[in-house]
Amino acid sequence: MLILIKDILPVISMSLIVSLSSTVMAAAAGITIGVLAGLKDFKLKKVMVRLLETLMSTPPVLMGLLVYLLLSRKGILGSLELLFTPTAMIIAQTLLVFPIIIGLTISSTQKQGREIKKNCEVLGASRFKTLLTIIIEMKEQLLTIAATGFGRAISEVGAVMMVGGNIKDHTRVMTTYIALETGKGNFEGAIIIGVILLSISLIINVILHKFRGSEIDEY
Repeated sequence: MLILIKDILPVISMSLIVSLSSTVMAAAAGITIGVLAGLKDFKLKKVMVRLLETLMSTPPVLMGLLVYLLLSRKGILGSLELLFTPTAMIIAQTLLVFPIIIGLTISSTQKQGREIKKNCEVLGASRFKTLLTIIIEMKEQLLTIAATGFGRAISEVGAVMMVGGNIKDHTRVMTTYIALETGKGNFEGAIIIGVILLSISLIINVILHKFRGSEIDEY
């Protein structure tokens, strides 16, 4: 059991580092762009939304292939030597999560954000204060969107395995560990990691509800 703990602790920490990093970066950019795009109408907005909807359902292995080609020796970013590193995994997960966050943010902002914007304009608020107010007032929806992105990131297998290589104590994460150990017939280790993965998801949801304020009591 001690050997098993030594094996799974680096896997858990790597999963959290990669998934949290990619979610934070995708959320920072996606929410900002999503709010701005949701508040305005422009010519290519419908095209942008359709493209985002397509990217939201992009197969992870396809995204992994694209990142792999970019980071390989013959790729545009090959000189950086990022392939088979945690950084490569973060890049892949960020690209997977970003369309989800920006797409959902645009949808939410078009429904609620425009009303908040009108009220801010009546009060004479600056553009920055208006944007900040919208983000604060929509924090419940935005936290839910960020949690959705995190769920996509931490449950990803194909892309991170392709660009990370599933290297022990270096790029192995919980999902790739489960796939590897299941293939080896080590169902005990795979189940333990699976339970931990579900527990992390539960903890994230509990934290989310703490920030949002419990709505269950209303029913």
